[in-house]
Order: sequence, then C-alpha cells, then structure tokens
Amino acid sequence: MIEWSEEDLMIRDAVRGWIDAEVRPNLDALESGDLPPYDLLRGLYKTFGMDEMARSSFQSRIAKEREGGSGDEERSGGGGAAMTMIPVIELCKVAPGLVSAMGVGLGLAAGTIMKRGTPEQKERWALPLLTMEKVGAWAITEPNSGSDAFGGMQATAKKVGDEYVINGSKTFITNGPYADTIVFYCKLDQGEDPRDREILTFVLDRGMAGLEQSRPLRKMGLHSSPTGELFLDDVRAGADRLLTSGSQGGRESAKQNFVTERAGVAAMALGVIEECLKLSVEYAKTRELWGQRIGDFQLIQLKLAKMEVARLNVQNLVFRHVEMQRAGRAPTLAEASAMKLYAAQAASEVAQEAVQLFGGNGYMSEYRVEQLARDAKSFQIYAGTDEIQVTHIARDLLSR
Repeated sequence: MIEWSEEDLMIRDAVRGWIDAEVRPNLDALESGDLPPYDLLRGLYKTFGMDEMARSSFQSRIAKEREGGSGDEERSGGGGAAMTMIPVIELCKVAPGLVSAMGVGLGLAAGTIMKRGTPEQKERWALPLLTMEKVGAWAITEPNSGSDAFGGMQATAKKVGDEYVINGSKTFITNGPYADTIVFYCKLDQGEDPRDREILTFVLDRGMAGLEQSRPLRKMGLHSSPTGELFLDDVRAGADRLLTSGSQGGRESAKQNFVTERAGVAAMALGVIEECLKLSVEYAKTRELWGQRIGDFQLIQLKLAKMEVARLNVQNLVFRHVEMQRAGRAPTLAEASAMKLYAAQAASEVAQEAVQLFGGNGYMSEYRVEQLARDAKSFQIYAGTDEIQVTHIARDLLSR
C-alpha cells in the first residue's frame, strides 16, 4: 500500500466535511473544557453509521461465541482498517484529544471486556461502549507507579465472602471524570509480597458506593480529552464484575492493550504532522519579510523539507499497519513500541518547528500550531514514555 484508495479518499473527504461543520466551530469550547467531547463523538458515530456497524458486528460475534466459536473471525481481514484510521488522522488535525477520549473508551475499556469477558459481561458493558452510548475509562496508572504500572501498583482487592472489596486510587485516567464504565486493574491481596500478587481486572459503574471520580485535571495539552483521578474506598464488587475469561491474565491483556494504543499513536501523529505541514506551507507562502515571502529563505525551506520527510515516514508506518490488519496480523509489542517512539517524536518535532516557523504568531493560540504543539507532546508520554518504548524495543532485540 503506497496511497489511499479512491474509496478511502471519499471517506476522508466526508469525515473532513463533518469535522469542519461540527468540531472546528466548537474548538474553543473544547479547549477551555466547557464542552466535554462525548456528544460530538456520538454525532460522528451516528452520522457515519458507525454505531450500527458496531452493534451488528458485536451481535454477529456474540452469536458465534454462543455457538462455541471464538468470534475472532469477525475482526480478521482488516476490511475496516481505513474506516478506523482515517477518522483518527482527520480528527487529530484539529483536536487530538477527541481521539484520546474515543480510543480509550473503545479500544481499551471495551477492548479489554471483549478480550476477557463472558458473553454476558460483553452484552452488559462492552456493547454500550462500542456504540458510544456510554463513556468508558481504563484505569491502570497510579500516583506512585508511573511507568512501573504493574510492579508499583498499590490498589488491592480482598476476597470477602462472595464479593471483592477494592481499595486504592488511580490518576491520569482519560475519561475518568465522566466515565459510566471503568475497567479497573488492581492486585489480589492474599498476604503475599505486593510485587508478586496476581493482577485482577474488574468492571465498575459510575455511582457505586465508595467510588469517587474527580473533576477534570488541568494539563498542558489534549484539553478536549478530560483526564481525572479515581478514588476507591471499600468498593464492593461481585464475581460478575471480574474479567476472567480467555487465556490471558490481567498483565497480558494489559500488554495487548498497550500494543493497540501504541500502534494507534502513529495515526494520531500523522494527523498532527499533516496539519502542521499544511499550515506551515500556507504561512511560508503568504508571510513576507525583507520584501519577500519567507518560503524563499533556505532555513525555512529546510524546516518544510524535514516536515515532509517526517510525514512520509509516519504515513508509511500507518500504511504498514493497515496492511498488517488486512493480513490478520497484529504487531508485536516491540513493533508497536517502535511505531510509537518514532511517530511521537516526529509529531512533537514537527509541531515545535511549526511554532518556530510562525515566530511570534506561532506562540499565539489564534494560529493553532500552538495548540498542536502542546497536544503532540503528550504522544511522547502516554501509553508509555519514549524511554519505556526504548526498553521494549531493545529487550526484544537482545532476546533473539
């Protein structure tokens, strides 16, 4: 795959039209935090029939599972790869936070339930997330764990009779303030050393006794993606809320989610790079200094050329990922980490260079590259920092 097909471009143009009509006019409200993103995302799903497609795919998969199949064939082939990637790319040209909010609810929260839940758990919790009827959160990060997500995890679940009593806190949780459904990771406390405890995964609902969801946290970028904290004080969860189905344990299912999330960052990065390059080229053609347009200066040309190189490289990563989906193959953790490491750094560098090219105007929110530079920086932090990506890539190389 070296370019988008005509059908892909038709989808792209339709999505662009919707974004121009629905998202750009609301960008200031999204950036200020006055407008949560969820109604806009539901509008996107309804406009393009993505909610009904998700419902139909879900029902077909559950029917096959109840007949004794895995249902995995419903996801093979990657026929909808472009329909997944193109909205991500286009949304990230305007408001990358919308993709973070959508991706966590669908890819991480619903994705975990679909991987590890029973058919009953999937119908109860995953389907409303997949159709965007409800907002989902995926809670693994804690104040004192950071990159050591499993080893430093302090949230616990103790078995008391037929229930589990859960205590602990989570931070930097995308959708946390507004989540209806929370996939919550903690450790089973049976008296062992904390670092050796089994990882359990529960599905929690807004309003459960002892569960507190904070107000949105203030942060550097991704203002259109609400981020918050969760506090659990003796939250009681029945066995029906414990995800135990499938061959993967809590650690392995979380790692698979990291693969999905990290590979998706390449598409997010491509959107930022394409928009920064477009804005920079337009500005270089129209901004004049010393009697000529700044695009005639070689240092400006160097910036534009490097942006184009980054665009081509990240686009090729995205195309490779689409081809892998079509072939029914998922990237390894190391491959996904390599994609994220390069794409995140490229997007951040391109956005910073766009600010520099715009000069004083680039530092003003009116010119939009300022927002994209703040948003792009997050790509190097969430879903694992650059440093964590390096360790996963290197360990894979050294283990061969």
